Amino acid sequence: MARNPDLASEDTRCSSGIDGLDEILAGGMPRDCFYLVQGDPGCGKTTIALQFLLEGRRRGESVFYITLSETVSELEKVARSHGWTLSDIPMLELSAIESLLQPEGQTTIFHPSELELNNVTRLVLAETRKHQPTRLVFDSLSEFRLMAETPLRYRRQLLVLKQEFARQGSTVLLLDDKMDSALLGSDPHVLSLTHGVIEMQQFAPEYGKSRRRLRVLKMRGVKFREGYHDYIIERGGIRLFPRLVAAEHHSEFKRESVPSGVPELDALLGGGLDVGTTALIMGHAGTGKSTLALQYACQLASRGGHSHLFAFDETAGIIMERASKLGLGLGAHVRDGLITLQQLDPAEISPGEFAHRILASVRRGCKLVVIDTLNGYLNAMPGERYLINQLHELSAYLNQQGVLTVFILAQHGLTPAAEAPVDLSYLADTVVNLRFFELAGEVRKALSVIMKRSGNHEHTIREFMLEPGRGIRIGVPLREFRGVLTGVPEFVGANRQMLQRSGDES
Repeated sequence: MARNPDLASEDTRCSSGIDGLDEILAGGMPRDCFYLVQGDPGCGKTTIALQFLLEGRRRGESVFYITLSETVSELEKVARSHGWTLSDIPMLELSAIESLLQPEGQTTIFHPSELELNNVTRLVLAETRKHQPTRLVFDSLSEFRLMAETPLRYRRQLLVLKQEFARQGSTVLLLDDKMDSALLGSDPHVLSLTHGVIEMQQFAPEYGKSRRRLRVLKMRGVKFREGYHDYIIERGGIRLFPRLVAAEHHSEFKRESVPSGVPELDALLGGGLDVGTTALIMGHAGTGKSTLALQYACQLASRGGHSHLFAFDETAGIIMERASKLGLGLGAHVRDGLITLQQLDPAEISPGEFAHRILASVRRGCKLVVIDTLNGYLNAMPGERYLINQLHELSAYLNQQGVLTVFILAQHGLTPAAEAPVDLSYLADTVVNLRFFELAGEVRKALSVIMKRSGNHEHTIREFMLEPGRGIRIGVPLREFRGVLTGVPEFVGANRQMLQRSGDES
């Protein structure tokens, strides 16, 4: 196939066909180079190779697939699972190589090690000269390595291929299984010859589905985004979620407070929660943390603002039912599209995919993000390291976009202890504490603001109440009690009527 004459004027980058990968590589891979894609079986090497070639066909480029490890029939099955067709992609498979090298033919299938390496190399080069591919996939080096039998012969043949493909102007993906080598698990012969190395990994947590991640080990002449990036394989190919770097995202926004619609609560918070900050609502189970966050979402929706609530612990149905009984109006706002309520399966999501969902929501205009709860987020990804660092990076990104972020944290047990499983000062600008306390034979709830970096706040402790049809009610400051935060306060005032519900007069 003749080359497209317009290709000479195009950018020198070769798009992979995977948006996230091109973002990591700042636009794609430099053209006319040799690249290694290595990984565990089942990590998606074949899928990424097919997407690479299909993107080339979409752009009008000539492509070619050389397969020593899979048959054309097997590749077509992979393509059909993604809704693709390979009719426009010319291929050279092992069985064809065998028949061409042994024209007298045999009825048994050759083992790759039985093929003559020099003849195979000559045939591959002859076929690529015939097709003149702009993009080429060689699958896989494992079979080619077996044919070579010795490291020296293997390296020499790879060098021959590299030089010839470079003369033809082909951008080449070499697929290879991950090796147990001392050098990053890679074949040292290939590492020194290739322009770039992409490593794909698949691992199984103790609970839940397999997780996959990718990193670029090497890319000459390209300032790529280092580190691991989560990805998934779904119908339609690979979806890659580049690691979030908050420093790359800045936007101007107006500094203002988001009111709750409850005057006493706004007074306690010095006017409300501020956009571009992170608020942490902490307390024991049943104290009303989620309802407090819903109050802000519903109030923002009444002013035309969009919110996104991610529920790790409760089902969407239970949240909707509770909000309905309290008269918050959540259902109407969800139907109007002003509030997105998303229930997440704890065993089915990676940190990268979760961050990508939040970024997509912010790009659609979301102004409030609620994560309910941090405990659920941490438990959803057991075995993942540095989750708190990733959460801090996500929080920093949201702050720079002028989004109000609310994290909900459940404290352990039902005791009044104030310990928390994460570093509060590291994550939050504002900390709101909800807790139970005993008074006159009743279990009641108290609310206090522990800190607010973005402004002044009230330092009192107020009673917090949830009433059917009326929603949130905030009582007067509990000034006539001492030791509310211990859970068993002592009455020190002169007015014995304070032993009644403090909110009755508010």
